[in-house]
Amino acid sequence: MTRLDRYIFRQLAVALLAVTIGLAALVWLTQSLRFIELVLDRGLSFLVFIELTGLLLPSFFAVILPITTFVVCLFVYVRLDSDRELVVMRAAGLSQWRLARPALALAGGVVVLCYALNLWLVPASQAAFRAWQFEIRNQLAAILLQEGVFSSVGDDLTVYARYRDRDGTLRGILVHDAREAGAPVTILAEAGRITPGPNGPRVTLENGQRQQVERVPPPPGSPPGTAPGSRLTVLSFSENSVDLARASRSEENRYRNAQERTLDELFHPDPAERVPDRDLKRFLAEAHQRLAGPLNALTFGLVALATALTGQFRRHGGGLRLFTGILVVVVLLAVGLTIGNLAARQSRVIPLIWVNALLPGMLAAWVISGLPAWVQGLFTRRPRLPAPDAASAPSP
Repeated sequence: MTRLDRYIFRQLAVALLAVTIGLAALVWLTQSLRFIELVLDRGLSFLVFIELTGLLLPSFFAVILPITTFVVCLFVYVRLDSDRELVVMRAAGLSQWRLARPALALAGGVVVLCYALNLWLVPASQAAFRAWQFEIRNQLAAILLQEGVFSSVGDDLTVYARYRDRDGTLRGILVHDAREAGAPVTILAEAGRITPGPNGPRVTLENGQRQQVERVPPPPGSPPGTAPGSRLTVLSFSENSVDLARASRSEENRYRNAQERTLDELFHPDPAERVPDRDLKRFLAEAHQRLAGPLNALTFGLVALATALTGQFRRHGGGLRLFTGILVVVVLLAVGLTIGNLAARQSRVIPLIWVNALLPGMLAAWVISGLPAWVQGLFTRRPRLPAPDAASAPSP
């Protein structure tokens, strides 16, 4: 790498680092707002908050890096052109690809980094994040209870407390437990307290009623096909306890989504898990998106170079060329999201993931190499010739 290459590459690298960190911090702040309540109102420690939200950063970087690569390459090369530095470099005999070499080196490094994120760091961080969520919902369910709110602990357990005393005692409690299939239980109690239990936190209830709906088989002699009946059982108690932790599910048998799985698990899921066909399509689409996604950094970099190196930005339609480059990347992002959603439902759409990642870069490389004259004329504003003066027109 020559001194000139290092000069351009240094500007690109510094700008990429600053823009990526700034944009990732902004996204992190917006996403972490939903966890602040756990710290302020629910008693979750600040270190756990930092660890929980920090696990989201690898996925942010994997999405942001291709976009910031385009922004940085476009900004730096447009500034070099505005300062006439590119004019001097071209006068020294440097070709378009020689000028593009630092940006291509940067984009190649981003591609390698994105592959490391997509294939290793993002699945590991997502698995750890989901494990934290599972523990908070099941083992730390006590911090999710809020007075005056129906708090869902999982999908089949709901707890309501009218208010909470200063000593932590809950008043006016309702618990709806549907963890036992076919026999939901509703418990009403005057007071209760969150206490530790062998399987996790539990709520100890005082002075209440336990109502359970049980299915009753049809009486003997009923016609065939008679539906079973139901019976309401009411039991009054002075003290009772309900486990808030979902003992029927553990971390070992927790179902993992596509973002948590490694590339090998996406292509070859364990048959013992009995993954539904719908999720198999999602796994296959996720695997191809992980393999094709990092190439967007190189594609977006080539689009930025095609925008910045093939025209001047002070005259001759430079604004139109700049707007076209930005619009192309916005369209590619929108098309990529659409194709990803379609591929998760229809596997035959998966080849379009690779087309969207590779074809725009090839077209941008063709533009950098040199467009035909008729194509260049579409982006060049031709000067208008002045109208002939009637006084100076030759006499017949």
